Amino acid sequence: MNKETTIAAISTAPGVGGIAVVRVSGQEAINHVNKVFRPRKEGISLSMQPGGTVLFGTLVQPDGEVLDEVLVTLFRAPHSYTGEDTVEISCHGSLFVQQQTLKLLLAQGCVLAGPGEFSQRAFLNGKMDLSQAEAVADLIASTSAAAHRMALGQMRGNFSGELAALRAKLLEFVSLVELELDFNEEDVQFADRAELKRLSTEIEGKIARLAASFSLGNVLKNGIPVALVGETNVGKSTLLNVLLNEERAIVSDVHGTTRDVIEDCVNIEGVTFRFIDTAGIRNTDDKVENLGIERTYQKIEQASIILWVIDCTQISEHIEWLTERIARRAEGKKIILVFNKVDKVNQDERAVVDNLFAQFDAERIYISAKKRINTDELQRALLQAAQLPELQPGDVVVSNMRHYEALSAALAAIRRVNDDLDNNLPHDLLSQDIRECMHYLGLITGEISTDEVLGTIFGRFCVGK
Repeated sequence: MNKETTIAAISTAPGVGGIAVVRVSGQEAINHVNKVFRPRKEGISLSMQPGGTVLFGTLVQPDGEVLDEVLVTLFRAPHSYTGEDTVEISCHGSLFVQQQTLKLLLAQGCVLAGPGEFSQRAFLNGKMDLSQAEAVADLIASTSAAAHRMALGQMRGNFSGELAALRAKLLEFVSLVELELDFNEEDVQFADRAELKRLSTEIEGKIARLAASFSLGNVLKNGIPVALVGETNVGKSTLLNVLLNEERAIVSDVHGTTRDVIEDCVNIEGVTFRFIDTAGIRNTDDKVENLGIERTYQKIEQASIILWVIDCTQISEHIEWLTERIARRAEGKKIILVFNKVDKVNQDERAVVDNLFAQFDAERIYISAKKRINTDELQRALLQAAQLPELQPGDVVVSNMRHYEALSAALAAIRRVNDDLDNNLPHDLLSQDIRECMHYLGLITGEISTDEVLGTIFGRFCVGK
């Protein structure tokens, strides 16, 4: 990335809309836009306006023809998203207008921005640290209230603040230890070993808590995995279509129709669930179908919640065989027994079915997926099974795999520090482990980074952000 260039890109989502925003950032942003923008009020020049100004006017093509009526918002450095002079042009959402506006700016000397380049400049100009920049992408991609709240808190610096406090304590810690190295021959102690032990134990606990929060953060960000399992033709695909409110899976009376895993997400009262329709479990000689059944077993092991769908009208003679295979892989997971086609059985038949599964300590829901009977009860059971804590302002939850890996490495380092103190190891070894812990915490916020890491992170962003 060349910080000397002025970049431009369409910041709104691709497609036609009422309004589109074209963003320009860099040293020449104001001058480049000034050449193609004509304020409605005569005698006004964009280049003479203070930051925070919004002007109405027209974009003019080289031949003098008006392209569009627009609003131009001016941000002067350092008071902008990127920390540079920035101009945002709000034009009409026509694809032609968007592309011609961008073409006008490129003709003036702007360079087309790469993915995430505006956010990368914000990071390099000190407007945010690396974890906050990554939270911008998470905020854009959030699909639930919990994911939004988590990303917003990280973007506002909740996570960064905790890391900064930890690094400050570690810096003080290592400074005292390394000061003792300078007076090694005099056998001087500047740091109380008991106090250092207390501090390192406290730091270990905080890093461990942050690392442990990843399991919750990953669920909030990507959705709670819910596997729909059972025999063939019990109504799993029909139920998936009902939960998603669309015809996502093929429904057929033919056994073994679903041979591969089908996944999709839906938001239920602010919680995202990732539903996984799996191949029906049965004895078969079909090699392809057996591959699908093997994937079913894998998804049971990966899911947090199991919806075991059972046909009330036709209980399989292989129920014990099926029970053993599902229960073994679903051990320790939330299981909801979903008795489907309840509209086709009477109370006595329903009681017989219920008794067959008496050994299962699991919630039971009687539904008709086809007629949408009690599907709202099933959604309620899913929300109860999820048991997600309510995030409060200021709560820090880790949802990024890169952050989790760095925290895990930092946790291993601080545990070595505790061992060093317990075993009274030399100061230089103690200092090395403390600095290694600081290194991994610094990787998260970008205090320690490489061009390769930055390129990988910002390359995942959308163009215009």
